[in-house]
Amino acid sequence: MNKIKMIIGLGNPISNYKNTRHNVGIWYIKLLSNYFHSNFKKIKKFLGYKCKISFLKKDILLFFPDIFMNLNGNSILKVSQFYNIKLSEMLVIHDELDLLPGFIKIKYGYGSNGHNGLKSVIEKFNKNTFYHRLSIGIGRPNFRKDVSNFVLSTPKLNEKNIILKSINKSINSIFFKKKYNFLF
Repeated sequence: MNKIKMIIGLGNPISNYKNTRHNVGIWYIKLLSNYFHSNFKKIKKFLGYKCKISFLKKDILLFFPDIFMNLNGNSILKVSQFYNIKLSEMLVIHDELDLLPGFIKIKYGYGSNGHNGLKSVIEKFNKNTFYHRLSIGIGRPNFRKDVSNFVLSTPKLNEKNIILKSINKSINSIFFKKKYNFLF
């Protein structure tokens, strides 16, 4: 298993979608950068934002695309090629309909579970490459036909607070309690 060199938050352009459920991957990555007092800088050639943190005496690149979710793979491929980082050396953070708000799951494997951002990443890289992903629960609407509107909407205040609390707990567990050092 390769060690993590880059952590990516999936989402849609932050100018219009920053508070939506589909952008919780970006929420995570921004909170993580705050913990490490690192600021993002827009990099036009990568179609996204990047910064660097130091963890366990190692530099880790934080990145989030600033393009539509179903195109995130284009942006991630550009930055990974520039820094020579393989998909297996990335932790991809995304929203997950199949988890309730407040739940987070770390997985090592391949596949997308139907997530368009993950599909885009997998399409740009080798389809059978194992990679790390951190899924943030956002819940699911009552009807399948409402999924697009649901993920592109702002969660209710109590849901948002639950999601943010779970993100903070995850960051504390991974980076400060060091329960997942094997990733790095």
